[in-house]
Amino acid sequence: MTVGIGDDAAAWQPSRSHLSVVTTDALVDGVHFLSAAMDARAIGHRAMAANLSDIAAMGARPVLATVVLGVAEATSREWILDVYRGMSALAAEYGARIVGGDIVRSPVATLSLTVVGEVSRTRLKRRDGGRPNDVLAVTGPLGASRAGLELTLRSRTVDERVRVTALAAFATPLPRVREGRWLAASTHVHAMMDCSDGLSTDVGRLARASGCGAELTDVPVADAAAVVARAANDVPRAYALDGGEDFELIVAIAPRTLRHLARTYQAHFRRPLLVIGRLTAEPGLRVVDADETRDLVPAGWDHLRNEV
Repeated sequence: MTVGIGDDAAAWQPSRSHLSVVTTDALVDGVHFLSAAMDARAIGHRAMAANLSDIAAMGARPVLATVVLGVAEATSREWILDVYRGMSALAAEYGARIVGGDIVRSPVATLSLTVVGEVSRTRLKRRDGGRPNDVLAVTGPLGASRAGLELTLRSRTVDERVRVTALAAFATPLPRVREGRWLAASTHVHAMMDCSDGLSTDVGRLARASGCGAELTDVPVADAAAVVARAANDVPRAYALDGGEDFELIVAIAPRTLRHLARTYQAHFRRPLLVIGRLTAEPGLRVVDADETRDLVPAGWDHLRNEV
């Protein structure tokens, strides 16, 4: 970093051998987070995680971030500082820095982050590189964040360990930056994107961008999601398919290399790469259950429709 916070603008020297990747995400109180039910550090952490996950999906290394924070008139100085502490701590964990931004008056709390990352040209991953018969996998089970939201909004009787796990998945999720960079190093990984709006929505986006359809043969439900969903009389698989904000990565992999890639991934990260299905030449999104194949309607997050 050449110039950071403290001047009229930040300045940095991008690597000549790498591409810069840029992502921006905006979050609004009551739509994307709940200031009345979450502490300020968690709000900042979650906002940074959403952007770092996009960087991870491109196989990139995060470098810097700028933040625009909108605050209501009654917002305390300590709340503002805690939001920044949450963002800064998570960014630093992956080698990035907040280098500037702005604070403005707003009717409700808002956060708008821009994160810049770098990736070599040969390792850049996009969502449009998938091929028919590629294996689809995710970097972890899904639905725990949706379970945490349920526990944040409503009183449910669950084991304390489940409660802690689900609430952490919702409030302080961990973006798969290291996993994304590792997967991006393989030429057998053809496409990648983050699963932030729900698997039923995001796997369809990857498939369509790649000019393919997709068949899901397995939906890995996080243990906490299964417990909380049952306590709420909900369907556990719906949490994993439609819940969103798990920030795992969806990966399209050449089928002949899957076994080796999954084995080395497990050895490196001490967690499995979970196969969920495959890309198909036939368009559309389908779920295969035993002997039945049915169409899957995307029901994940819609930025023009949903709120927390």
